Amino acid sequence: MDKYLGKRLDGRYEIQEIIGVGGMAVVYKARDNVEDRIVAIKILKDEFVSNDEFLRRFKNESKAIAVLSHQNIVKVYDVSFGDLIQYIVMEYIDGITLKEYIEHQGSLRWKDAVYFAIQILKGLQHAHDKGIVHRDVKPQNIMVLPDGTIKVTDFGIARFSRSEQRTITDKAIGSVHYISPEQARGEKTDEKADIYSVGVMLYEMLTGRLPFQAESAVSVAIMQLQRDPKLPTEINPSVPLGLEQITMHAMQKNTERRYQSASEMLCDLEKFVKDPEITFDYSYFVDDSPTKYVGSTVASSTPASSVDNDMDIDDVEEKKEKNSTIPILTGIAAALIVAIIALGAIFIPKLLTGTGAEISCPNFIGMTEDEVKESEYFDTFSIDFEYEVNNDCEIGKVFDQSAKEGKKLKKNASITLTVSKGSYLVKVPDVYGKTETYAISELKAKKFKYKIEQIADDNVEKGYVVRTDPARTANYPEGTEVTVYVSTGKATKMVKIPDVSGLKSDAAEKLIKENDLLPIATTRSITKGDSEYYPAGYVISQETKATSGATVQEGTEVKYSVSDGTVVNDIKINYYDGYVSGDTFKISLWVDDSPIAQSGAISRTSTSSYTFKNVKFDSATVKAVVKYGEENGNTTSYIDVCKIRIDTIKGTYKVIANYEKPDLSSTSNVDNTTDGNSEYENTSLINSAVEAITSAISGNKNN
Repeated sequence: MDKYLGKRLDGRYEIQEIIGVGGMAVVYKARDNVEDRIVAIKILKDEFVSNDEFLRRFKNESKAIAVLSHQNIVKVYDVSFGDLIQYIVMEYIDGITLKEYIEHQGSLRWKDAVYFAIQILKGLQHAHDKGIVHRDVKPQNIMVLPDGTIKVTDFGIARFSRSEQRTITDKAIGSVHYISPEQARGEKTDEKADIYSVGVMLYEMLTGRLPFQAESAVSVAIMQLQRDPKLPTEINPSVPLGLEQITMHAMQKNTERRYQSASEMLCDLEKFVKDPEITFDYSYFVDDSPTKYVGSTVASSTPASSVDNDMDIDDVEEKKEKNSTIPILTGIAAALIVAIIALGAIFIPKLLTGTGAEISCPNFIGMTEDEVKESEYFDTFSIDFEYEVNNDCEIGKVFDQSAKEGKKLKKNASITLTVSKGSYLVKVPDVYGKTETYAISELKAKKFKYKIEQIADDNVEKGYVVRTDPARTANYPEGTEVTVYVSTGKATKMVKIPDVSGLKSDAAEKLIKENDLLPIATTRSITKGDSEYYPAGYVISQETKATSGATVQEGTEVKYSVSDGTVVNDIKINYYDGYVSGDTFKISLWVDDSPIAQSGAISRTSTSSYTFKNVKFDSATVKAVVKYGEENGNTTSYIDVCKIRIDTIKGTYKVIANYEKPDLSSTSNVDNTTDGNSEYENTSLINSAVEAITSAISGNKNN
């Protein structure tokens, strides 16, 4: 068990659980008993407490965050650097890392990627304005809160760029997949190193993959220095051109060609958000030759007068590259030495034990990409696909392979297969934002087939084109089917119906509206089928309900009934015809000296019961007086028989007192001298009290 769990630091912070483990520290969830809040505490691991380098980095983090105050940067509340324990108390973030989010989602919608990138850049700009460079920007250090808010964390290797200008020559610090080329070379770093890392993260969010991947960290670092990544649109054609340009501009290897500040990149992103059709004067291409930049925004750092008239821009760049060759080669040489040692440790034992058997390369020519993926060789080798126009090969089939058939290869060796994109290519027309009719007309004119798909979109008016697949301006053979995505209007939000039974009417209405639904209330009495009594203003029942886990469209009506405070039910009363002398009589119920229900004329020849239908009561329990009445001309004389307590919900009652004084010799279970001291469970009036009454009446009649 961890030694800090359950402990209290400095009499204040109660450690509850481990929420993260890093290279040099463990992060715990804790309660701050002084401020009464949950915090995160990063404690330096014991083995590094006496290590000056790790201690310096740990203190750097606390120094860095302490001067920062921004909604997109994790807050620091407290620090402690004792002899035995070093810790930083920070804001507790209840969320997941951006890396986890990307792994779960795959490639993100470009709107979400831009939303996250803008928040990250705002946080970094605040840090840069304070003179702090993060130097380890990666999705593992970005937290995503449930509401979509971004928090930049882990300034463990940050430095104050205006006060420290050290170079890191012994190693490149940070995650190798996200570090800038200058970090990989061990050169001085400034704010532009963070910009490069943001570009890599934006690339990963848009495509669902890293720009450079290899089996070892050293190989990735070399690729950061020497190779250009595929354009995002080659991986995900739905990425808008302007956003691709922003991403690639941030990832330029030459710092002079990169965004010079976070605010500069933010400016372009905000322009793009306002107009997703915008493009920028940043153009790139990828091939096997050294990276070239095409555009008019690059300013040369060499004065015009120092360049010979016969020397073009490429010559100037070549001289620059030669001048920086020695430090670059030194860094690469050091990296290669480490790589050779690592690779030797992996492969020499295999060679000695004879496990490095070679496999003959098969012939992939003529196979489709799906056929290659389904073959046994796809898992045997590391296979990549490239796509080129080929007039002699059917579209979708392999026409070239980097390793010839029969060549002996190691398991997992890399093989590149070139797949035909068909013959003559035509540019897919740009019909984004156009009507469906216009889009079909343009596609037909370019001899493309088409298919219409309906999708919801918050930003495109109904009936207009959202995008196409393949994307606009992409080159494809004539006859290729282009899917046209036409907007159906704003996306319909699906929500759950809340349970409002038993709530006050205003609370129910508020809850339904908060869930983007439409409350429809009806006021009524409590009736048969309602299980319990609800005071006036409370919800009796909910007619619109959702099954478990089901959702409905926002704006759906939710109907429910609100109590008016009354109950409507039937009360069944047994009667005895011998109680009166006339041919007919009546029965009535009285509450507070007022009749609430009366029967019609009942014949004496019937000895049964009478049911008062739909009697309205003012509460769940009512005390009523049962009266028998006899008609005398135009008037009816009523005699109090007994008092009952009615359960208005169930429609039953109890006799609680008799008003007559009969001979009680025939029964001993009726107290007719008190009002309510004895109660008798009874669904009919006469089983106890009235039997005694009728006995007395019979005696009188006999007399």
